[in-house]
Amino acid sequence: MNTYATKPSDIERKWYVVDAEGVVLGRLAAQVAKILRGKHKPSFVPNLDCGDYVVVINADKVKLTGKKLTDKKYFKHTGWIGGIKETTAGKILAGRFPERVIEKAVERMISRNPLGRQQMSKLRVYAGSENPHAAQNPEVLDIASMNEKNKRSSL
Repeated sequence: MNTYATKPSDIERKWYVVDAEGVVLGRLAAQVAKILRGKHKPSFVPNLDCGDYVVVINADKVKLTGKKLTDKKYFKHTGWIGGIKETTAGKILAGRFPERVIEKAVERMISRNPLGRQQMSKLRVYAGSENPHAAQNPEVLDIASMNEKNKRSSL
């Protein structure tokens, strides 16, 4: 009996486009992280980058449940003594770069090492509905219809 070992030359990559409008942030990030890692493929191996490319559109219309819009805090450090800065998820979503909320959520579900950085390079997030990846013929991945809890309408 032989065990099949996936080689980097055997990996076939696909492109997916995900519409984040009305989808709950954490549920979206979990599905995107799974695709970036390649865990949805039967040829998955944990030591190779088996994942596919993911394009997320309408990142500014993602939903957060409960009071996370005002209570969830993001921290960054300037590098100076006492230079820690904090902001809320609501301010980021209303600000100049609302796609950073999705990028951070997915980044925190991927391992923090060189392989994780390679997997994160296959994520593209856009605030609006336009994206320049039409030439790759991405498949539409409807995360909102996978589970009724994935979509929020009036929050």
